[in-house]
Amino acid sequence: MRAVAGIGLRAPHLAAIARDRPATGFLEIHAENHLAASPAADALGRLRDDYALSVHAVGLSLGSADGLDGVHLARVAALVRRLEPALLSDHLSWSVQGGRYFNDLLPLPYTEEALAVVARNLHQAQEAFGRPLAIENPACYLAFAGPTLSEPEFLSELVRRTGCRLLLDINNIVVTAHNLGLDPQAWLDGLPGEAIVQYHLAGHAVNDADGETILIDDHGSPVGEEAWALFDAALLRFGPRPALVEWDTDLPPLEVLLAEAEKAGQALARREGHAARAA
Repeated sequence: MRAVAGIGLRAPHLAAIARDRPATGFLEIHAENHLAASPAADALGRLRDDYALSVHAVGLSLGSADGLDGVHLARVAALVRRLEPALLSDHLSWSVQGGRYFNDLLPLPYTEEALAVVARNLHQAQEAFGRPLAIENPACYLAFAGPTLSEPEFLSELVRRTGCRLLLDINNIVVTAHNLGLDPQAWLDGLPGEAIVQYHLAGHAVNDADGETILIDDHGSPVGEEAWALFDAALLRFGPRPALVEWDTDLPPLEVLLAEAEKAGQALARREGHAARAA
């Protein structure tokens, strides 16, 4: 897929996009919103004629020690076969334990034991999909005591063991680096750039708790200046890849979301132009 900028397809915008076919590089859906037959699923099928699609799963629970839910995995795999998306991804997280589903993407300790669990689950998922899955780095708010690997080391080893790809969420790096006192540029430098197939961009909330500022990845505002700056650094370090603007809460008018994606597209074009002049 070309290095273009796209938007997340959300229900309040579906009718306008289906009617007007606005210019955007691609549309990304959450897999779990489209598993059942519905008018929205029918509309999405028609949009495939005009837009490349990205399927972003949120419920595979790749970090679950219980293993993957085979029924859910089969339903997502059927959706992937039906839509044939250009990009396919999920998160470095877990959300199921003992058959109970939690409405959140919960963090993992970066240990050898957790790495073995995620690698096992990833092998199963990729076999079901018949293709590599891109793994998104999470937003972190607290650090586990005594991890044996850094997050970039964990992701790099996951790539090596499973052949998976990486979805680099720029805002999540900003949030994690601020909350845990890390250097975002050093975080970038620890990744295998050749495995990155997509970028995500989003806004975050700023919360003050007992005099300490905490950043919350809420996807409810424009992309912040720090994230735009880190996006430019990632483009310099790794080169252009397809980039998505996520906006899931306090959803703005469609034209606002499209304008954010246009900013991302301009950043991609600038970097491609610089690379072409340097060649």
